[in-house]
Amino acid sequence: MSAPLIRAQGLVAGWQRPATAPLDFMLEAGRILGLTGANGVGKTTVLSALAGSARVFSGALEMRPGLRLALQTQGVPPVDGVPLSGRELLALTAASPDGLPPWLVGRLDHRLDRLSGGQRHYLTLWTILQAPADLVLLDEPTNNLDAAGVAHLATVLRKRAESGCGVVLVSHDHDFVDQVCDQVMVLQEVADVV
Repeated sequence: MSAPLIRAQGLVAGWQRPATAPLDFMLEAGRILGLTGANGVGKTTVLSALAGSARVFSGALEMRPGLRLALQTQGVPPVDGVPLSGRELLALTAASPDGLPPWLVGRLDHRLDRLSGGQRHYLTLWTILQAPADLVLLDEPTNNLDAAGVAHLATVLRKRAESGCGVVLVSHDHDFVDQVCDQVMVLQEVADVV
């Protein structure tokens, strides 16, 4: 058995001060971990700690050496006035259009600022899921997606995991988390943990 992609023991992460209660988890290749909980419990902070941008205050966070990461954040770069098409975005990121849902394939030649928010969001997710990464970090990936987009994303995530990639996703969409995740952690407020 190979070493886990991530192992956290008593992990407390934050920015200027701790934002999470101590966390213990392990993620192996081919598995999907879902982080849920109320707003403000540190779900995004955990992703940021895994990506190396949030501070680890205490505990241990071990990541397999040489681990390649792909990160999707909730912030979407503004594209108004940028004459870049969906097909050009895929080319810039070396992502293949193979496997995209038909409702998006037919819009690849449109400029990004002419796509709906959900179409643009899914296309961005697609580029991240196509990245040559061992670990994919997703922050609220179902935001702005309709039911067809969520269903397609669920299928793509399972295939990505089956190919040996690990996934950590943050979501308030409990049905989605239950459908795609192998492990689920419900984070608690720091004040609730004594």
